[in-house]
Amino acid sequence: MAGSLERAKRGLYAEWRLHVLSVVSLAVAFVCLGAALLVVVNLHSLKERWGRIGRASVYLKDGAAPQQVDALVAALKQTEGVREVRYLSPADARTAALGGGDPTLKALPQDAFPASIEVDVAPEVPEADVAMIVSKLGALPAVEGVETYGTWTERLGSLLQGGTIAAGALAAIVFGAVLAVVASTMRLALTRRRTEVEVLRLVGASDGFVRTPYVLEGTFQGAIGSTTAVAILAGLFFIVKSRADGDLSGLLGLDPIFLPLSVMAALVGTGALLGALGGALGLRKLTAV
Repeated sequence: MAGSLERAKRGLYAEWRLHVLSVVSLAVAFVCLGAALLVVVNLHSLKERWGRIGRASVYLKDGAAPQQVDALVAALKQTEGVREVRYLSPADARTAALGGGDPTLKALPQDAFPASIEVDVAPEVPEADVAMIVSKLGALPAVEGVETYGTWTERLGSLLQGGTIAAGALAAIVFGAVLAVVASTMRLALTRRRTEVEVLRLVGASDGFVRTPYVLEGTFQGAIGSTTAVAILAGLFFIVKSRADGDLSGLLGLDPIFLPLSVMAALVGTGALLGALGGALGLRKLTAV
């Protein structure tokens, strides 16, 4: 094995231009796949975040009496699992909505903003209990409606499912491209070293002995290409995040995250495995050389 590894290193140095082109092609393919995975990872994180928020906005009817509102607030504060209850008058709601400085909202009268009660539920409260609380609130005569993150979480779940399917389809395309690139590179490298192969055969070397360095070269190509892709993607991610961190956090309610270490390791490992397979596929016609 040590001899095969040494021959693989010599092959990489001897044909470095050819291998650099292959690595660049693989890196581009893995950057595309990594970007898709990055979107899926952040969508999943956002879905988990929204699913744990447990916040409900209880919108009150225009004619709700102050006594009814006070009684509702007091009852919610005594409800198990409710951490905070805050009443927002129409004036408070208008002030909160104008925080973004939208001129369209500024033109609206105060009556356009309904009074509401913001309910913050502890994350450990089961979803069934939250749904029961929401159901009871919606049945009260002073309540116009109750809005939670549940609907948005369901929509985000559907988007996450679609993104996962798209990432899977892209992964299949990338894997096929990687196999094709590595196989073609190894076939070309084998052709350029025809004399070396012929000499090895003359001294009785087996096909396995001849193949191993090329498979190792393919493994190195895949590993280096996928590692380069992760590095490029990390650089682009942190550049974008540093320039738009506040905007993204305000829009999503969550700081964007990079690929977890396990996903990065899986990408590099997959690149190495596909490189080895591509190298083996490129040598199927070794006997014809």
